[in-house]
Amino acid sequence: MKSRKNISRRSFMHAAAGTAAAMGGTLLGTGAWRNAGANSASPLAAWAAGSLKKAACIGVLPKELSVLEKFKLARKVGFEGIEPNTIRRPEEVQEYKEASQSTGVKIHSIMNSDHWNYPLSDSDPEVVKKCIDGIKTSLQNAHELGAETVLLVPAVVTSEVRYIDAYKRSQQYVNELIPHARELKVVIAIENVGNRFLLSPLEFVRYIDEFNSPWVRAYFDVGNVVSNGFPQDWIRTIGKRLVKVHIKRFEPGADHPKFDPKDRRTQGIDWPEVRRALRDIGYDGWVSVEVRSGDESYLRDLSLRTDKIFAGENPE
Repeated sequence: MKSRKNISRRSFMHAAAGTAAAMGGTLLGTGAWRNAGANSASPLAAWAAGSLKKAACIGVLPKELSVLEKFKLARKVGFEGIEPNTIRRPEEVQEYKEASQSTGVKIHSIMNSDHWNYPLSDSDPEVVKKCIDGIKTSLQNAHELGAETVLLVPAVVTSEVRYIDAYKRSQQYVNELIPHARELKVVIAIENVGNRFLLSPLEFVRYIDEFNSPWVRAYFDVGNVVSNGFPQDWIRTIGKRLVKVHIKRFEPGADHPKFDPKDRRTQGIDWPEVRRALRDIGYDGWVSVEVRSGDESYLRDLSLRTDKIFAGENPE
């Protein structure tokens, strides 16, 4: 990416106009611009971000805080959105709704909670039923809270569950959930994780394409492919299927080596290239940080580092 000093006035104004349009004319009311001087690397970083939207997974925020306090802190340090886990109790759903409305911090997605303990790929129908019930609860959460997606880990391959069975079973049950997702107007977003499943970008997109439904799309985690691939390659292969993004391995105190283009053995992430790949496919949606929790100082640093990634820079 060009340095900030070399950004032309025309390019700058084009990026600014695109951002304002994508945000529906509400940019001045969000933490991304109003607090840019305090919470971003610089005001220019906020403009250079294009229309990427910055969010935090709920677990990143201090656990001892109330729901409302978490939303207020997220807003204070510059996050525009939050991604909660499955919410079980109606009163807690209402609590999240009120916190979002009072702070202006959007709930953009729900992370389904039951897919690890009760995977769709399990051979026991009772286990699968628990998973399906949890996904339906997550979809209902998303519908009631105005979130666009539910993150789903579709299967877990184990010594007892063969890869082919995980593939077939999970597709069967996701297909059965599509009408429910369509009715609620919530996308089921399949995430790449350490589940020994969908191990390449080609297989990942094939799995999604086989549903042949706009209600099943891709949730890409940048940090989850570093051990056996390059995030920018996955992003370009996923293309327009991409609906949400997780990022990690850039946070303050992370003990991962930096990406070195001269040494491909390193496990760091080439963040400028990741940002370039997102631009190449036209992605302008939510990017949620999924890292350890911390105090306000840590979260502010995390927010600043995310701004740098959005601007096409290394986060350090």
